[in-house]
Amino acid sequence: QVQLVESGGGLVQAGGSLRLSCAASGGTFSRYGMGWFRQAPGKARDVVAAINWRGDNTYYAESVKGRFTISRDNAKNTAYLQMNSLKPDDTAVYYCAADTDPALHIMAHWYDYWGQGTQVTVSS
Repeated sequence: QVQLVESGGGLVQAGGSLRLSCAASGGTFSRYGMGWFRQAPGKARDVVAAINWRGDNTYYAESVKGRFTISRDNAKNTAYLQMNSLKPDDTAVYYCAADTDPALHIMAHWYDYWGQGTQVTVSS
């Protein structure tokens, strides 16, 4: 059973930065596609960014392009989401997810394992 644990969320002022981490255990992380999703109150869970197993193919939602960077360290079984120039609209619970298909997917139904989520709050 794969377990994913997110960390790095918190409260930050608009324009600030946060780095989320997603530590994986119990599986073969280096073979998984990884994604970051977010869900704001009353809204659907949407993809933020995704990365394939080798880290050489990435996807970003239009709303975060140029501000967020997804990466992974297969030696550390960890995925990251660097978030810069944060805006109040980025406020949400952020989830990492693992897809046992190593390709890059952006739809939530592809993902087999989910973390518990970490709150990101951006104040204006």
